[in-house]
Amino acid sequence: MHIAILTFDGFNELDSLIALGVLSRVRASDWRVSIAAPAERIRSMNGLVIDSHIALEEAAAADAVIVGSGIRTREVVVDPTLMARLRLDPSRQLLGAQCSGTLVLAKLGLLDGIPACTDLTTKPWVQAAGVDVLNQPLFAKANIATAGGCLSSAYLAGWMIARLRGLQEARDVLHYFAPVGEKDSYVATAMSSITPYLAGAPAVVG
Repeated sequence: MHIAILTFDGFNELDSLIALGVLSRVRASDWRVSIAAPAERIRSMNGLVIDSHIALEEAAAADAVIVGSGIRTREVVVDPTLMARLRLDPSRQLLGAQCSGTLVLAKLGLLDGIPACTDLTTKPWVQAAGVDVLNQPLFAKANIATAGGCLSSAYLAGWMIARLRGLQEARDVLHYFAPVGEKDSYVATAMSSITPYLAGAPAVVG
């Protein structure tokens, strides 16, 4: 099972790297998590430079994809060459988007008729793209989920784990990362945002 996290120049470290850390906690021989980027090396909004694992095009073959957020997302969505490299298909992939990553899904036409979550800064841009924005941390319909607010990236990763590996594994992974002394309450809060979008979900892809 391969999960790709789309990460662009100017990326928000919390969005891409929390998801990377949480998803990488799954211990399975067939489980792989990759940073997919338009270049071999990318710089975050705060100057952190990281190497990508795979090219953007390789995300088309992933079982699941998360679109990360950043300060240059509006530049991404108006770049036709860059957007043409994104070949995402919710009929065969789980798709998630974090904060301004929601704008990418909207511009790709993947949120038609689907309300979404995003951060407060990105909200008007997503609305201008014709998508209703919800005042909640996570929303999912079928194979597409969106999350709003940097720390909701753990919820998005938890939703993806629950879909791909089961609810108990999602609980166990989130419990590992939760603050000491607050583990049970943290997991309960996270699962209250995740579990409503698991009932009746399509069969696991991949």
